[in-house]
Amino acid sequence: MSKKNRAEDRAARAAEARAAQPRAARRRTIRMATIVAAGMALVVLVGFLLTRALDTSTDVSAAPAGASEHGVTVGDPDAPHTVIVYEDFLCPFCGELEAATRDDFERLAEEGELLVEYRPFNLLERYGDYSPQSTNAFAVVLEESGPEVAKRFHDLLFDNQPSESGPFPDTQDLLDLAVEAGAEEDEVSEGILEVTMRDWVDDATAAAIEAGVQGTPTVILDGEVVQGLPQDILDAVLEATA
Repeated sequence: MSKKNRAEDRAARAAEARAAQPRAARRRTIRMATIVAAGMALVVLVGFLLTRALDTSTDVSAAPAGASEHGVTVGDPDAPHTVIVYEDFLCPFCGELEAATRDDFERLAEEGELLVEYRPFNLLERYGDYSPQSTNAFAVVLEESGPEVAKRFHDLLFDNQPSESGPFPDTQDLLDLAVEAGAEEDEVSEGILEVTMRDWVDDATAAAIEAGVQGTPTVILDGEVVQGLPQDILDAVLEATA
């Protein structure tokens, strides 16, 4: 290759390199913007989730544990301490609270130290039909099969809790869980499949809102709202019952 050709070749490569620089810069800018956007979205999401976890009004005037028509109790009515849990079967924080506290709450109830009342209601219908349908199913089981079966069904609903984004169990799935909990299928099938206790669900929801409940879970220990993450709530109950 002659000196002239080599020079022309170097000049061509240099021109290509100069032309590629803006494209590379644009790609770096796009990548950086994507990373920043993803980071900001993650910060927003974490902030949103933490806010929801801590979003519990302290100004709640709830009926005493054992006095509601819209819940199931565990423990001695004369226990020295009480806990009320307002919850939605779709709420992921309720699921986390249930997983963190169930064993200790049941142990304290068996020991006669704690009366626990779970009050489900329909907070998250904006995500679909699962919230009202699961609460309706709970009401049907409570009425037709009694509190012990209703508590087992309550636990199974959280053990099999779907994501807020779905897919959601349908009413047949809810019926199957109710039967697994010990309900007689012929006693609860119509109520669960046809959602016959929607009035109960609406009344439970209205009662929660009237009491001042703004989010789930809302936990009331000995008449006072307990805020925080699940372990914070459990620690407060353990300290009170020690």
